Amino acid sequence: MNPLACLVRARGHEVQGSDRSLDQGKNQEIAGRLRRLGIVLAAHDGSAIAADLDRFVYSTAVEADTPEMRAARAHGIELVPRPQLLAEVVGAGQPGVAIAGTSGKSTVTGMVAWLLRTTGTPATVLGGAALAGEGTGSLCMAGPEDGPVVAEACESDGTLGGYRAAIGLIHNVSRDHGELDALRPQFAAFAENCRRLLVNAACPEASALGRRFKALTYGVAPGADARLEVGSVGPDRARGVLHVNGRELALEIPQPGRHNLENAAAAAMLGLELGLEPGLVAARLASFPGVSRRFEVVGSTANGVRVVDDYAHNGEKIRAAIVTAQAGAPRVVVVFQPHGYGPARFLRNELRNLLPRILRPRDRFCYAEIFYAGGTVARDISSRDLAADLPASLRCGYAPDHEAARQWVLSEVRPGDTVLIMGARDPELPRLARSVFYALHAGQLLTAMRPW
Repeated sequence: MNPLACLVRARGHEVQGSDRSLDQGKNQEIAGRLRRLGIVLAAHDGSAIAADLDRFVYSTAVEADTPEMRAARAHGIELVPRPQLLAEVVGAGQPGVAIAGTSGKSTVTGMVAWLLRTTGTPATVLGGAALAGEGTGSLCMAGPEDGPVVAEACESDGTLGGYRAAIGLIHNVSRDHGELDALRPQFAAFAENCRRLLVNAACPEASALGRRFKALTYGVAPGADARLEVGSVGPDRARGVLHVNGRELALEIPQPGRHNLENAAAAAMLGLELGLEPGLVAARLASFPGVSRRFEVVGSTANGVRVVDDYAHNGEKIRAAIVTAQAGAPRVVVVFQPHGYGPARFLRNELRNLLPRILRPRDRFCYAEIFYAGGTVARDISSRDLAADLPASLRCGYAPDHEAARQWVLSEVRPGDTVLIMGARDPELPRLARSVFYALHAGQLLTAMRPW
């Protein structure tokens, strides 16, 4: 909602909005940014909803009977789900680019934004994560209405089929927000509606859609139209070569991990589609700052402990974050907070099987208690249950709150470790990661640091 509100305001419209997290004193950085743009923030009780509003745009992530929703219906205001407005923006751009996939799309969108910004290309970009160093929240780069529009298209609300993009990209399709059987029709509708489609040939689901809809393919698969050759993926940078249009495009990015190199290949392909010169694409990606909470290094201490903040919240993202952290450290100390009770139930069996396979004997893992955003939801599962699912040999920790999670990390960490804080939605997670780093940096360990 945040980037769309910023864009609509930048286009000259009056905008107001509410969020129960703001009423709770959370997300104050985002609130301040919205207010500076002239956006009015009201209490989340419906009192600010008046009949003179033209449209009521709402998130499909919240229940349908909030006070605002009830008030908007009572006044007969046009109700517009967030994805519909986003699809309108993408459809109006020349060209409109929609970036889809169950993992990596925020980073790909951020990379494209960086390419367009640093090459001086007037464009509008809307994404799920701000560029690193530019605060928390989402990405909004507002350009002229007749310029290209690039938007992150999410499958979580079942609305991918509403996009009519000139250029669409499907980076991957895996189990997230729903089972594959439920996701496939969405991605197929998205692919069918794109005038030109790019897909990651290394993902079986995306590749199948590519064959069906005659897409341009990229990635590490041998038969890809633009084949990615992986060089190195860590510990601090990723390097590779993208073989595209008969030439070699050297890719080097300041973020580790094979998944980030694949993200860079996707962004490079979109940059080329938007008319950017290949050498310039490679040069600009080499200085990409990253995006907020996507393997964002909070800092490193004098004894080599690195603290990383990451948005990982599904099986594939969790695997990628942990494996990437392991490539740069002999031990990884992980805290993961599930981002809701429904997601925790959805992930339970997957994580029960995944974590024992990827965690090394020296690694340590802790479940923080499930994030509760408010509203009507069955609170019938706890992270304590998830911790109990794992074999005793993993010595899985459980933290009922963020302070307990911080103390657990401080009791477990050793010189040279990477501390990985993972989870989505909770605006306090970045603060947890920073408080861990500040405590470590100040030497405030509960136990004397010693070699393992």
